[in-house]
Amino acid sequence: MYRYDEFDHTLVAERVTQFRDQVRRRVAGELTEDEFKPLRLMNGLYLQLHAYMLRVAVPYGVLSAHQMRRLAHVARVYDKGYGHFTTRQNIQYNWPKLEEVPDLLEELAEVEMHAIQTSGNCIRNVTADQFAGVAADEIDDPRVYAEIIRQWSTLHPEFSFLPRKFKIAITGAPNDRAAVKVHDIGLRMIRNEADEPGFEVIVGGGQGRTPMIGHVVRGFLPVPDLLTYLDSVLRVYNQLGRRDNLYKARIKILVHETGVDEFTRLVEEEFAAMTRETPQVLPGGELARIRAYFQPPAYRDLGKAAPTLDLALATDSAFAQWHAASVSAHKQTGYAIVTISLKPIGGIPGDASAAEMEAVADLAETFSFSEIRVTHEQNLVLPDVAKEDLYAVWQGLKEAGLATPNVGLVTDIIACPGLDYCNLANARSIPIAQEISERFADLDRQHDIGELKVKISGCINACGHHHVGHIGILGVDKKGVEHYQITLGGDATETAALGDIVGPAFSGDKVTDAVDTVVAVYLDQRQDGERFLETYRRVGLAPFKEKLYAAR
Repeated sequence: MYRYDEFDHTLVAERVTQFRDQVRRRVAGELTEDEFKPLRLMNGLYLQLHAYMLRVAVPYGVLSAHQMRRLAHVARVYDKGYGHFTTRQNIQYNWPKLEEVPDLLEELAEVEMHAIQTSGNCIRNVTADQFAGVAADEIDDPRVYAEIIRQWSTLHPEFSFLPRKFKIAITGAPNDRAAVKVHDIGLRMIRNEADEPGFEVIVGGGQGRTPMIGHVVRGFLPVPDLLTYLDSVLRVYNQLGRRDNLYKARIKILVHETGVDEFTRLVEEEFAAMTRETPQVLPGGELARIRAYFQPPAYRDLGKAAPTLDLALATDSAFAQWHAASVSAHKQTGYAIVTISLKPIGGIPGDASAAEMEAVADLAETFSFSEIRVTHEQNLVLPDVAKEDLYAVWQGLKEAGLATPNVGLVTDIIACPGLDYCNLANARSIPIAQEISERFADLDRQHDIGELKVKISGCINACGHHHVGHIGILGVDKKGVEHYQITLGGDATETAALGDIVGPAFSGDKVTDAVDTVVAVYLDQRQDGERFLETYRRVGLAPFKEKLYAAR
């Protein structure tokens, strides 16, 4: 994984020193809250319903065991003993004291972590496939390009004050695990007819108040032109994006109102001019330098046989159930990818205690070359586990309370903090997620239902990605009472789609019953082992809507 150089260390240290003085001035009353607000947001510090919230960057979701232990330490010393992993592969702390935040940031800087550009109208944390570098279906390792984009975009003088926040995601595989089509810019690695690697460039996706699927503006972009083309897209957006209306400021609105063809023409025109005058060509030497940080670890020659694993699968049904949900194919023979669910039955999606973080760090150090990934679905990943060690890993996870075998199933719910924490929310998300989780607690039932992605947002900002949930749930305020609108058929993968609104919202005490009804209709309608999304696309909204509102 990437290691800071002298420039990184200096930048982060100077930012901590600067913010320490800004906090001192705020505490002393020398700055008003209005004056302090843009300064704290530049350092990832939000003021929420009950306290400050600090969002810490985890670039493209990659952590070392050492860094995870420091995150656990921060949770224990500066918060209430836990952190919340987010859909941007970051971690949030919900209860830091303002006067202690500079010390917290200084401790993070010691392990090469920070909160820069986790807020504000700038390029936010670049996200990537959580299986990057190890996926069996990968064309190239997207971490290399995500790191290049991180370095290029950090405190970029031209793009630090954009019309609105800006999010980039990249996947190196045809199977999209990074939701690239619902980002401001999505990059999907492909190969051209000459077998050269490059990018399909997708622009104008996003969720929130006006959800949209992104549009392909470049079918193939050669790797050396990556930064020049990103510059071109962002320059067009910076020049033409709305600054007079917060709700129309995202690039998706510009693409929609300008028209995809005209927007593409403007970008290509800017790209041609930059190529002639100030090209940001990505030199092969620099690409090789960054790629060297992501060289494969020292894999052992394990071969295909895994007798310990085979025996455990045959004799321990609980392990077999976990293995079926949590283990994915690895490109290296004899190894596997392990996804760790942060969604225990009745738990808070994405939350991890300090003890749980330390347990994951221990397992990563022992079994996965000290590396951990954060997923945009609020889980964790051990990317390099020998198949012969899977049973030992499962035993370690079980001891730590982290062996819930529900990855990708109905209780593996994405949920934003909602009205329990967020001052933008209209309704609570966490209690609804907990209630649904408890309703579907039976593991045999979950596995019978199969892949089903439930995503919950407490407001229209869609931090819970409800628009692209197979079942999406949006909290709304109806005359001071919390209600929940349901959408069906959303998809964040390479076949991305926005969910269809079923009809009138359900009250909080009825929404779990509604989800249960949706699942019952699916089970009644499915054919030949279809997954939920396949059944929904075949039969459409009508049978679900009819059953949901039959008794109303």
